Amino acid sequence: MNETISRGLHGLRRLNPRHLRNPRLIFLFLFLQQDPRQIIEEAQRRTTSQSQRYEGTLEVMDAKSKITEKRWQYDRIGSHGSSKSVLRFTAPAEVKGVALLVVNHPERSSDQWMWTPAINRERRIALQDRSTRFFGTDFSFEDLEERDVDQYDYTSDGEEPIDGATCWKIQSRPKQTKSSQYTRSIVWIRKDNYAFGRIENYVKDKIVRRLSYSNIESVQGIWTARLMEMADLTRGSRTRLTLEKLQYNVPLKDEDFTLQALRRQ
Repeated sequence: MNETISRGLHGLRRLNPRHLRNPRLIFLFLFLQQDPRQIIEEAQRRTTSQSQRYEGTLEVMDAKSKITEKRWQYDRIGSHGSSKSVLRFTAPAEVKGVALLVVNHPERSSDQWMWTPAINRERRIALQDRSTRFFGTDFSFEDLEERDVDQYDYTSDGEEPIDGATCWKIQSRPKQTKSSQYTRSIVWIRKDNYAFGRIENYVKDKIVRRLSYSNIESVQGIWTARLMEMADLTRGSRTRLTLEKLQYNVPLKDEDFTLQALRRQ
């Protein structure tokens, strides 16, 4: 709260001097200086659900515009910071059955294991490997974690529209307990519904990946992007993920989110 007031007072110095004689204008100005962490908290609160399931179609476009298609099923149980998810490819045949188990933690980076049925074994994904591409897509292993508000520090970067919608522009930096390939990220949050509009990820001062959200609609009261596009700006490639048969709060069992379950299916 002190940080919010400090930013507000800094902004007051830029106002016309005659406005500083009006207590109501001063109060309104300070009120409008919304804390960036509170914005992220509210965005996270509005997307909280006990579970999620969807079928995803991925169009992977390389730098020469060649397109390959993949499909996966995604299941998640639990909420931000303490969720578990299983992502399993269903097509094409050469990747069918490959699965990723992600166990998210509120205080640190996730634990991840990949199951490859062709060799009948699982592999733990080491922290130093989280920056690599996940099975030919433009999503890295780290990008498949759930972001949790407590793992980052936030500063306001003003406002900027995305696809015609006014957005808060917020800079986030991973805390020391959060191991990340990214030095910082810039997040756009829509003012009308608190949905994510865009995330740009940086390594030092270079932007390396951009995640764009579109086709945003209310699904069971949760504003959700039905289309996400991850662009790898270093490679010049991108992956478009379309969410189909999306459901929240479906009955799922905790025992289905284990290594033993990965091997059974």
